Order: sequence, then structure tokens, then C-alpha cells
Amino acid sequence: MTAKLVVLYTQPGDTASFDEHYLGVHGPLVDKIPGLERWESARIVAAPDGGEQTYYRVAELYFRDPTALQAALGSEQGQATAADFQAIAPPGSRMFVAAIDD
Repeated sequence: MTAKLVVLYTQPGDTASFDEHYLGVHGPLVDKIPGLERWESARIVAAPDGGEQTYYRVAELYFRDPTALQAALGSEQGQATAADFQAIAPPGSRMFVAAIDD
């Protein structure tokens, strides 16, 4: 079963600085995570349900299965990426593990 790490970033105080670091530093760290099959990132640009636009950016990282995801998070590169997340993530940002419906 494919496993996915979903990362939701709340609104940063300075979007330009956040994006500069996210795209120039954090993204290349993600690229090097072992076992990562693919990942994608996007800016949240609207809340069509009329609710508050709580989140600024979302990232989705795909792994073969939950075991591969856990190994990736425990790896040296996974730990470096997690440390960078802690450094740049605005308060209230979250990480979730999701199981893809096959």
C-alpha cells in the first residue's frame, strides 16, 4: 500500500523569504530522501468553501509503503529535512501520514 506524507504549512509572515528558502533549500533536501518515489508541492491559492485560508503551502511525499516511509524519516537525509521543516515551518504547520486507497 502506497504511503504518503502530507505536509501543510500555515501562512508565513514573509511569503517571499519563505518561498526562497522552501524552493531553494528545503526542496533539494526532500529530493535526496531515500525511498522517495515522487513528491509534489503547491501553494494554496483559494478556499472555495468560503472558509479561512489557513494554509499557505502543501507538500505530498509518496513512498512504496509505510515501512519505506518510516525508514526514510529515520534516515540521515530524512532527519536533516525534518530539522529544516522545524526551522522554517510557521506555527500551526502539520505533518500527516496517509494511506493511499488502492
